Amino acid sequence: MEERSDDGQQNDYMRKLEEMEEGMRLEALKQKGGVQDEKKLNKKLKKAEQVVETIELNMLQKDIDRLYLQIYTYLVHTMDEWEEAMDARPEEEKQSGPGKRAAVLQKQTADYIKPLLRQLKKRTLEPDILARVAEITHYMQQRRYRDAQDSYLQLSIGNAPWPIGVTMVGIHERSAREKIFASQVAHVLNDETSRKWIQSVKRLMTFAQSKYPPYTLSQIS
Repeated sequence: MEERSDDGQQNDYMRKLEEMEEGMRLEALKQKGGVQDEKKLNKKLKKAEQVVETIELNMLQKDIDRLYLQIYTYLVHTMDEWEEAMDARPEEEKQSGPGKRAAVLQKQTADYIKPLLRQLKKRTLEPDILARVAEITHYMQQRRYRDAQDSYLQLSIGNAPWPIGVTMVGIHERSAREKIFASQVAHVLNDETSRKWIQSVKRLMTFAQSKYPPYTLSQIS
């Protein structure tokens, strides 16, 4: 089963690579002809209208609809920042092997996260899952990436038993093992779509940490 998943992701990767290379060729032709990219212009205008609020965990009790909007806006904003960072790279870096792989990872992540964004928009996440996603994004905003990693592990492992060999490295502050075993988080990784969006959240955490480093070394994930 895992092999099929790996094959599927490899196929996704190759498809994205082909799409990206075709896009780069079109982009080069547009720049030669002095044509502006309408899609990118519209995206910039839309981003200018976004208001990214501080994600407060007490909104789970006080105003859950607003919390959904806060998380949605923050994730979209972070995805846009990542895309802009890719576009801003020197041309030789974009054309290099590692540069292309980085761009494919970003575009793949933008696809993988769509089901989560749809659920946030429709306000249909399970309460326990919403709580974990709220924690992750809250800690990302605070540059507390180690804490975000802890919440990510609770989300990805949920109440499944620890596999042999898994250690407690990276899980701090909370009464670790007991709390994770007691957690009522659903098995969000039990289907391919969920596996992909939770993986995309982890990738966003990695990007955010590179763009906005933590204030203290103890919060490096």
